Amino acid sequence: VQLQASGGGLVQAGGSLRLSCAASGRTVSNYNMAWFRRTPGKEREFVAVINWSGSRVDYADSVKGRCTISRDNAKNTVFLQMNSLKPEDTAVYYCAARTPSGTLYYRGYEYDHWGQGTQVTVSS
Repeated sequence: VQLQASGGGLVQAGGSLRLSCAASGRTVSNYNMAWFRRTPGKEREFVAVINWSGSRVDYADSVKGRCTISRDNAKNTVFLQMNSLKPEDTAVYYCAARTPSGTLYYRGYEYDHWGQGTQVTVSS
């Protein structure tokens, strides 16, 4: 499966962005999906995960209550709605996919497929 992330941009603190991850090659309903982010000089950080059906989600503590992950399997797309953005949310955001399971995974090495990343910059 090929993943294409989009929706990043420059936004003021307190603003919102909606990231999209469009899949091609195989239907996204075959995969558990996640969002990660990376800031220069820091390790890749888990942001959010959703299982193949959308019935289970989880978030990093740093974004819990401000972000919502969702999926539209009919459109082969996964979304990350980010509200109340903070300067510390500035990063390149990546979507990732792995074969579905009953367990949610939180580490980057547990994912098989990655999108190219989309830059999110939050100004103070």
